[in-house]
Amino acid sequence: EHMFFDVDRIIAMREMIMAADSVGRESALAKLLPMQRRDFEELFTIMAGLPVTIRLLDPPLHEFLPHSADELAEVAAAAGITAETARQRSLKLSESNPMLGHRGCRLAVTYPEICRMQARAIFEAASNVTKGGAEAPVPEVMIPLAATAKELEICKAVIDQEAVAVAGETGISIDYLVGTMVELPRAAVCADGLAEQAEFFSFGTNDLTQTALGISRDDAGAFMHAYTDAEIYPVDPFVSIDVDGVGALVKMGAERGRSVRSDIKLGICGEHGGDPASISFFETVGLDYVSCSPYRVPAARLAAAQATIRAQAETAD
Repeated sequence: EHMFFDVDRIIAMREMIMAADSVGRESALAKLLPMQRRDFEELFTIMAGLPVTIRLLDPPLHEFLPHSADELAEVAAAAGITAETARQRSLKLSESNPMLGHRGCRLAVTYPEICRMQARAIFEAASNVTKGGAEAPVPEVMIPLAATAKELEICKAVIDQEAVAVAGETGISIDYLVGTMVELPRAAVCADGLAEQAEFFSFGTNDLTQTALGISRDDAGAFMHAYTDAEIYPVDPFVSIDVDGVGALVKMGAERGRSVRSDIKLGICGEHGGDPASISFFETVGLDYVSCSPYRVPAARLAAAQATIRAQAETAD
């Protein structure tokens, strides 16, 4: 989603979310499509022949809303509406609890044209890179914040439709996977149902920790030191995985997902992906990979290797 905050894109993004109907949204999305396609072409060129995981638009729309009078006037001019109309629409889109609001796959359900644009950008980019002579990339399209199999079914149908459409237009069929983030307790508990639609899971442990513990990551600093001092939590659960609670959900999700799809690819993304103690736990669960911030990759690779060696030694014993 950081791609959309560039100066040349934020106006089109705001025009899209301020649109009164699907026609207006599709007009704005038509401006964003070539920008997204270029982004993915660059990624696929660098990662030729390798899997590339792309998470679809996740943040709540309020993050893109105009705030200042100048921003409101700018988006109003682009959308062909008055500044007052833009202000009213902005107020209507505001949310009380946006992190649990209109975000993730909920955007794709209510505004399928957003999902459609991103899917088309992915497949057109993959086709263009392949036409250019590079080895075909393997896009892994990740649907965020799913809690139910039906949400995945709806989103996956849009993605599959665009894959077929682009293949028909270009004559190039791209191999791809569709998976989901597991970042809500219900998703972990009902992972067997999700695995009927998803070919991979990425446990989003930042949000899974928030939703499982009922603690806002942004506000935890006000009391977390007192909690760790009192040993309510031995360490900050946003730094090292809460094994008994959040970890149990990860384990349950992995087991239930594999019970339906034995070859499902499982991993985690979030700050826990760079924490050695968390990585050691994920190895016991049998996850296939961890993803973390770039600066934490060296330590994460070392911790993953150590965890694998320990697991192999325990198996040998």
